[in-house]
Amino acid sequence: MMGRYPGMWGKQGAGAVHEGRPLWRRSSVCGNESECVEVAVCEGRVLARDSKTLGRTPLGFSASVWTDFLHAVAQGELDGL
Repeated sequence: MMGRYPGMWGKQGAGAVHEGRPLWRRSSVCGNESECVEVAVCEGRVLARDSKTLGRTPLGFSASVWTDFLHAVAQGELDGL
């Protein structure tokens, strides 16, 4: 995962935890808007959640599935969906 997208996690790295909780990240493009996807790594899984519904259980993906998803997005394979 980090080999293909080395800069996506910032200085603290994938799996960074703050006070025992996943460190959620969102794109800088989102700014202060609340319509963003947030991503964190916890116990070897990639978690994703909607910033509008923080109380809901996040979706969880294996690292390989998340990497495949990022690759598909980068290649434009999901355009038009």
